[in-house]
Order: sequence, then structure tokens, then C-alpha cells
Amino acid sequence: MISWREKREGIIAPDERLPWPATVAMGFQHVLAMFGATVVVPIIMGFDTNLAILFSGVGTLIFFVLTAGRVPSYLGSSFAFLGPVAAIVGSKAAGTFEPSAIPFALGGIIAAGLLYAAIGGVVQVTGSGWIDRLMPPLVTGAVVMIIGLNLAPAARNLSANSPLLTIVTLLAILVIGLWGRGLIARLAILLGTIVGYVVALVLGGTTPAGTTYGSIVIQGVDLAGIANAAWIGLPSFTGPAFDVRAILLVAPAAIVLVAENTGHLKAVEAMTGRPMMPFLGRAFAGDGIATMVAGAFGGTGVTTYAENIGVMAMTRVYSTIIFVVAALVAILLGFSPKFGAVIGSIPTGVIGGVATALFGLIAITGARIWVENRVNFTKAGNLFVASVVLIVGAGDYTLHLGDFELAGIGIGTFGAIVLYQIVRLAPGGGDIEAPADAAVSPGRPGSDFQVGPSDTVRTGGQSSRRSGGGRRRRR
Repeated sequence: MISWREKREGIIAPDERLPWPATVAMGFQHVLAMFGATVVVPIIMGFDTNLAILFSGVGTLIFFVLTAGRVPSYLGSSFAFLGPVAAIVGSKAAGTFEPSAIPFALGGIIAAGLLYAAIGGVVQVTGSGWIDRLMPPLVTGAVVMIIGLNLAPAARNLSANSPLLTIVTLLAILVIGLWGRGLIARLAILLGTIVGYVVALVLGGTTPAGTTYGSIVIQGVDLAGIANAAWIGLPSFTGPAFDVRAILLVAPAAIVLVAENTGHLKAVEAMTGRPMMPFLGRAFAGDGIATMVAGAFGGTGVTTYAENIGVMAMTRVYSTIIFVVAALVAILLGFSPKFGAVIGSIPTGVIGGVATALFGLIAITGARIWVENRVNFTKAGNLFVASVVLIVGAGDYTLHLGDFELAGIGIGTFGAIVLYQIVRLAPGGGDIEAPADAAVSPGRPGSDFQVGPSDTVRTGGQSSRRSGGGRRRRR
């Protein structure tokens, strides 16, 4: 386990931290970033939302311990389970929802977590070389990018009810991030959300329907839900049941999580300039065990969260201790319907503004992986793999295999892996990628609102990272 030395300016590495008040504030910001997606998944599945919040925190702590506190990540509800769980419990929208089937879905989630953790054990013993061969920078960059692009419709739908709130929130995030200094700039997401919330409360009123100004509708804030919620309360714990059919439906989701987690880890590696792939097996095992624990008590399966990677990209704070803070806050929220109601009262227009910023940053992080690893797009094979995968992922293509459904991110991930291997075997395919050397990361030096480290140089597999007063560390 690592310790964190205090640092007040510049890039904050995984083994560094801001002063404690700022660290706590950053933790709250990460809770805000994960909250929307983490509660959407259980709502669709018919699971208890407070349980999802609670086990996102518990899962993050498990992940933190198993990765020795060296991998900055937050674990939230995974969308990879939506299709197979829906095949088991049905759909509320279609009137086919069967609450009695939830325990069987939980049994499948546990099986998926067990498979995922087992893969992590294999990677820990054999190394991640075979993962690297399956998923080189061309593939992982595409996977990270389609995660952001695939989420774009969700941001659009959130913004549809009150575009003005979305615009206000986005502008607040932009202004605070670009013109703010120090801690203010690092909290652009949190403070931008507060600005949007206050505008909704003042102009939209205290009812969800909001107020109409001519042709413009501004959503309000539902204060009644906050007033009626208890300060402390237990979530509705549910135990699992095991059925072979349910297990066969849900367990393959582990493969999607493997690809997703690999992409996330490589994105964090690209942003921090720190080697993360040696922890890949531990990350898989931590994520898998966290999913098993969640499934054992009625929570959703979890995964490392791209939304929080987006926050790190914006703030340049990669300290792992902030995720311990975020996890503890989430656990408290899980036992407090009152705090959950406060976060749940944020208008969708405001969340849409936050989602637009974060999902875009996720997509750009995929492009950054390509740039830093000098992926050669003069090669037809590279162009074909990347272009097909991006369309499949962004278009959310769906493949039905009996009762098992594979959606855009899953198809795009598998498609990228398979297409890459096919193209490699083609004439001239041996040079599908250029060597990863001498790449400089993007971003305006000196800005607190740039994506990732201000200056990362990779040469011949080594990297040097410069920050703050020309200090240079060679690895």
C-alpha cells in the first residue's frame, strides 16, 4: 500500500494528494460524476438504487485494496449487465417485469464476477502480454473512444427536457475550469453542477415540471422528495438464487468488462504517465470480487467508471486517496435516503451538461491513446479497424444471440479485437501500427483545464514526465 505526499500545484500523481480539505472536496466531485449512471442502471433493472450506491462505494474500496492503492479508479454500476438481466427479469416499460426473478439475475451477476476474477488471476500469473497482443493501442484507443461516443445519446436525452440548463451548466464548467485558479479550477464539475442547480431552483421553481418562459422550459427542483426522505435508512437487501440458464445469460458479460477495464486502465496510464498494466490482473480481480459482493446482497455488477476518468482528465488530479473519500461518501449515501434524494433532485438538464463534458473527455482520451502511441493512420488496416469500430460503437449496433444481447460497446470491443487480428494476417498487416515513440501529449501548458499531464514523452518504451518548474523524473 502506498502513502501520499502533499502537493498543492500542478499534476497530482496517484501517490500524491492535495491538502485534506481539497482532497475531500475532490472526493465529493467524483461521487457526483458517478451518481447519474450508477442510479440509472438499477432503475432500468428494477433494483434498489441505494444498494447500487452503497456497493459502488464498497466495490471501490475492494478495488483500492487489491490494487495496493496504486490505480485511481471508481467502480459504479455496469451497463454490460443491462441486456442479460433484462432477459431474466423482463422490462418495466413493457409490463413484463418479474421482481421474483431478481435473485436469479443476482446469481448470474455473481457468476460473471467469479469468471472476471478468475481471468484476473490468470493475468496476474501469466502477465498482461497476451492482453496487449489482443488489445494494442489501436484497439484500446478505439474501445475508450466508443465508450464516450456510445454514451452521447444518454447525454442528449438528459439535455432534451431543458437545453438551457445544459448550456448554463456547460458554460459554468468551462468558465470555472479555464478562468478559475487552484482548487476552484479543479472543482469545475462540482461547482458547475451547483451553478446549474441554483439556476434551476431560482428560475424553474420547486416542482419538477419547472417554469415556461415563452418557448423555453426551465426544469425545477423537486424539494418535496428531499423533505419526505429519511436521514438514515437501510436499503432493501436481496439474496441471490442460482439457475444454470441465468448464469449462462449473465456470465459472458465478464468478457465485456475485461475489455472495458483494459481500455480504462490504458487511458489512466496515458494520462498519468505511470505504468498501470502491471496491475491489470489485480484490477480484474478487484472488479470481479466487487461484483460478486454486490450481487450477493442485491446490488448491480460494477466496473471501473469512465465518467470518473473524465473528471481526472479535466482536473489532472490522479491521487488514489480521493477515491477512498468518494467510496466512503457513497457508502454513507447508501444508508441515507435523504442525501440520495438531494442528489436525485438534480434536474436532468443539469446532469446532461455534466454528462456532455465528461463523455466528450472520455472519447478524446481514446484519441490521446492513438496520438501518444503513434498509431499510423496512413495504413489502410488501421483506418478500417478504427472506422468500423467507431460506427458500430457510436451507432449502438445490437446483436441478439438467443437470449443473450450484445450492444454497441460490447460489439465494438469484440469487433476491434477480431478485426485487428484479421488485418494483422493480411499482406502488409505486420506493420499495422507504428512503434510507440516520441509522442507528446496534448494540452495547453499551464492550464488547469487540460486533458492529462502537461508534458509526457515516450521513447523506446520508457517515459519521462515533466511538471512544475521543470522537475523531471525518468522511469
